[in-house]
Formats: sequence, C-alpha cells, structure tokens
Amino acid sequence: MDRKIIVTQDNSKTLLISELNETYHSTNGAFNEAIHVFINAGIQFFHKKKKLKIFEMGFGTGLNALLSSNYALKNELQINYTSIEKYPLDMELVQELNYPQLIDNEQAESLFTLLHSSPWEKENEINTHFTLTKLKEDLTSFNLNKNSFDIVFYDAFGPRVQPALWTKESLNKMYDLLMPGGILVTYCAQGQFKRNLKSLGFKVENLPGPPGKREMTRAIKPNP
Repeated sequence: MDRKIIVTQDNSKTLLISELNETYHSTNGAFNEAIHVFINAGIQFFHKKKKLKIFEMGFGTGLNALLSSNYALKNELQINYTSIEKYPLDMELVQELNYPQLIDNEQAESLFTLLHSSPWEKENEINTHFTLTKLKEDLTSFNLNKNSFDIVFYDAFGPRVQPALWTKESLNKMYDLLMPGGILVTYCAQGQFKRNLKSLGFKVENLPGPPGKREMTRAIKPNP
C-alpha cells in the first residue's frame, strides 16, 4: 500500500492510503483525536488504578503507544501494552511523523524511536513504567488469554475499509480479552457497530467525540 504523509488540522501528521482514501487518524487533528479517545476516555477512566494492561488493535503510527507511555511516566503508572499490527511501518516513514515535538517531554523523540525499533514478538521494557509487546498478527487469526486486559484501544481502520474487524465475531474476541469491568474505546460511533457491542453483553456509552466528530464509543464489560 502506498502511504503518504499529510498534515491534519491540529498540525500533527498522519498517513493517507491513497487507493483506499483512508487515513490512519482524523484529518481534523490526529494528535487531539488520540488524546481525546484513548487517553481521556480510556486510561483516565481508571484514574484510581496504578497498574493497567492495554491491548491495542492496530499499532500503526505508534501515536497511541507514545501517548500512553508518556502518560504512564507523568502519572507514575505501570502500563503493560500489547499491540497487533499486520503491516508495520518503515522507520523511514516513522521518522517523518512529528508526534514527539507535540509532547512536553524532552525524551519523547528517543521514546518514540524506541517504541518502533523494539523487537517484535517479545515483551520489551521500554522504561520502568511501560512494557511493550508488538505482534505481527491479524485479528482474525491471533489468540491471547481471556480476561487479560483492562482496556482495549480499538483503532482499526473504519467499517468501510475493514468491515471484517467490526463484526460480532471480531468484537467478541475483544469482549473475551477484557477483564470484567474492562473497557473498549474507539473513535467509531456507527450504529451497527454499537448494536453488535450490545448484543455481546457490553454496556455502551455514547461520549462526545474528538474535534470534527459528534460522538465516540466506550463499551464496558460488566462485572459478574
């Protein structure tokens, strides 16, 4: 796939896949979208927990991992982060992204590089607050232990481009991965997607969306 760098409305960059007419992040602001959906509505949901396990569907540009690791450092959390990605980006392309410059952390550049350059298929201790496991996997074929994660970052391409990732079968894997009381957060607010979540047993919350989007979704796996 041909990917090219574009600048979004908050001056952060993202990637456009021309043949699919699909971007990795919102053109209304890649950085602000990630903060709003995955940090504010995701990690901060567990504001009293000091240890979190996060599963990310789609490592992509590494923006969500960078923001999570930075948040862990700033707030003295312990985050164990697992992400799957079938098509990892070349480092040459990664180095054109400007996310570290948007973070108030003088180590952000080296942190971002380390997240991308750390080996795949193994757990890497990025620092004392953040461990990262990257798996070159497809959602339809991978398996992890059930009831293992506090949060799922569901950051796949949208239903128009990757419809198989928004079916009940795929979402049921996310339900199984989560511990009771765990949450799934995503930018997507499609009606059928939310109906699928509800049919699996999730409690679905419609939250205000990031800039340029009316709503986002947070789904909670009930406690027994």
